[in-house]
Amino acid sequence: MSAAPQTSQARAIAAFILITLIWGSTWLVIKDQISAVPPAWAVTWRFALAALGMFALALVRRERLLLSREGMLLAAPMGLFQFFANFQFVYQAEHFITSGLVAVLFALLMVPNALLARVFVKAEVSGRFIAGSAVALVGIALLLLHEYRAAPAGGAAVLTGIVLTCGAILSASIANVMQATERARRQSVVVLIGWAMVFGTIADGVFAWVVAGPPVFDASPRQLAGLAYLAIVGSVVTFPLYFALIRDWGPGKAAYNSVAVPVVAMALSTFFEGYQWTLLASGGAVLAMIGLLIALSGRK
Repeated sequence: MSAAPQTSQARAIAAFILITLIWGSTWLVIKDQISAVPPAWAVTWRFALAALGMFALALVRRERLLLSREGMLLAAPMGLFQFFANFQFVYQAEHFITSGLVAVLFALLMVPNALLARVFVKAEVSGRFIAGSAVALVGIALLLLHEYRAAPAGGAAVLTGIVLTCGAILSASIANVMQATERARRQSVVVLIGWAMVFGTIADGVFAWVVAGPPVFDASPRQLAGLAYLAIVGSVVTFPLYFALIRDWGPGKAAYNSVAVPVVAMALSTFFEGYQWTLLASGGAVLAMIGLLIALSGRK
């Protein structure tokens, strides 16, 4: 292997780790945000600020802010699936089930990502990826069982939360596969995401006004800090890296960060929320990470 591919792969792995660590921490912040502001408005404020941050990043990179007609036709549905439907489902789900359970369920993202990529962009699914995914899914099932048992909500509420999360997973997967198409590859990642966030924010705002009434905004220092973290660190920093990873690795392997994210979230919860590890949770986390290593080790 030459030095250039090795360097590129090292950067991709570093991006994968950074995305996982950041998104693993966002669950705690999201939980805090929706305790003060209706979920629909919390999503709206996050991506309104994130869109501004994304365009600022594009200016720093001296990129042209306008997209072609082709780019706009891609940004609109991508924004509706990724920055509207996906996050509205996620934030609403956290009203019914714990953030840990939502994070664990999101580890299933790799499955629709791999299947949709196989159908729409002809991405290959290797035997090693399938084997690793099988091991990881067993681990996810153990984590899911643990979180279900620990969830304080009743059965109906848990089922509602699971259905909402599945809607988020499917929405995110559709947007992910859009990023892997040739049409997306012809666009600047940063500018495309910026416009997708604009379209998503408009839809978020309309939806929020319908379901939650006029705008609600909490200007307390704690809430402003959380909003800035989610918008800038959790969105502007991570989404360009993640979508670039999708273009490089493919939607299936890129989505494997969703397997590691709940483990990171649970580790952080240990320090900040007094999360108690059980044999079931520990075994699930270990199997999920082993599956991740198996699936990604096949990358040349």
